[in-house]
Amino acid sequence: MSLKNRSIKYAFILPGIFWVLAFTIFPLFYSFSLSFFRVRLGKPARFVGLDNFLRLFGDYKLGNSLRITLIYVAITVSIQVILGILIALLFNQEMKGKSLFRALLILPIFCTPVAVGYLGLTVFYEEGGPINSILMSLFDWKIPWLSQPFWAWVAVLLLDIWQWTPFCFLVVLAGLQSLPDEVYDAAYLDSASEWEIFRKITFPMIQPVVIIVLLLRLIESFKIFDVVYSLTGGGPGTATEVYSLYTYRTGLKFFDFGYASALGYLLLAMVMVIVNLFFRRVRQVYE
Repeated sequence: MSLKNRSIKYAFILPGIFWVLAFTIFPLFYSFSLSFFRVRLGKPARFVGLDNFLRLFGDYKLGNSLRITLIYVAITVSIQVILGILIALLFNQEMKGKSLFRALLILPIFCTPVAVGYLGLTVFYEEGGPINSILMSLFDWKIPWLSQPFWAWVAVLLLDIWQWTPFCFLVVLAGLQSLPDEVYDAAYLDSASEWEIFRKITFPMIQPVVIIVLLLRLIESFKIFDVVYSLTGGGPGTATEVYSLYTYRTGLKFFDFGYASALGYLLLAMVMVIVNLFFRRVRQVYE
């Protein structure tokens, strides 16, 4: 029976192990080896050593996509976390219809990012879209959402903030609802103001939750692709060409697989460095 139970246990584990090996470990090592070769479609692979990595330093398109991605990450993550905290504080109070509004608020999380991008095409459509129609009826002017670089960026940011702020709100709300009531009762007895309670009690107690939310959104935001691809395609020009989209085009449009692999590992290295610095800073705060 012991041998049989052990065999059953391994039988359940094997599919997961196979999945990780086939779709995580193998692609990781294969792409790393690919980054040392010049690989073109229809041509034999040629070993070039570190040429693909050295090429990164002179690629102006890489600099543009990296700058756009960093700005995007800084803006979206900051707004999402701040709005998530504010909305969570609001929903942590007693209010009528709270369950209904909470359910409606988290609906964007379940939308496929590509579908969100195509939804943005409808919402931000310049000739007759709902937003511009309202602006035309009220102020007799419209916004060139997808034809001018600045407004195209605003459209991408608004969609991403709309979709992922509910995630931040949901996690922070769970943290708020787990806080003990006794601490707040003591604070109210001392006649502490709402701001003092938030600054000295609430925020320090939910800080670990906020850090987790910040870290998860930071990592995910660097991988932004779907919304940009379906909404703007990186345009107009290269105004919204984020890093992942540039890597995709390099590998699957221009078929420069070796250089695309080097681009992917550069992003991996950057995210690892940022996360490491983030954790180091967190440790310094808590020590």
